[in-house]
Amino acid sequence: MVSVTGGTEEGIIARIRKAQQAFACLRAVWKATSLSLKTTIRILNSNVKSVLLYGSETWRLTKTLLSKVQTFVNKRLRQILGIFWPNVITNEDLWVRTGQEDVAITIKRRKWKWIGHTLRKEKENTTRIAMKWNPQGKRMQGRPKQSWRRTVIKELESIGKTWGEAEKIAINRVRWKAMVEALCLTRGKQD
Repeated sequence: MVSVTGGTEEGIIARIRKAQQAFACLRAVWKATSLSLKTTIRILNSNVKSVLLYGSETWRLTKTLLSKVQTFVNKRLRQILGIFWPNVITNEDLWVRTGQEDVAITIKRRKWKWIGHTLRKEKENTTRIAMKWNPQGKRMQGRPKQSWRRTVIKELESIGKTWGEAEKIAINRVRWKAMVEALCLTRGKQD
């Protein structure tokens, strides 16, 4: 889903609702005492987070939207661990106990893996062509200043790479994986 203003907010909100439904359907799993925490977290990752993050490779994230996605994940992790108010645990401690990482890093890793996959396709491939397409002319009033492509270029600049260099690196999967890890270590600002 893309809104009239070119944002992806409606799509992200819809993904959160679908993930809430997936989580609710597995209520018996979350309450089961016979399952280990590791197994429960694997079920969360495969059945809830996969629904939540489907298509996240193409999201244009803002701080507000990222906060909504992260809040959803944190609430579900706290439910699984049985940590409710007035008991308090920091997000970092929560992630360490459950073996999770910041959703921003997860989304960034998924995005760059998808970009690498796309850049390895033939030059005539529609997806690869669309990734380089840059509409000409002035942006309409009210359109977001920060586009998906601009965020990708900004992330590349954070590690001192250009789009042309990224295209060359994508051919070598080992070098691409190393670049993705370097990108995920640098936490760029989200608009």
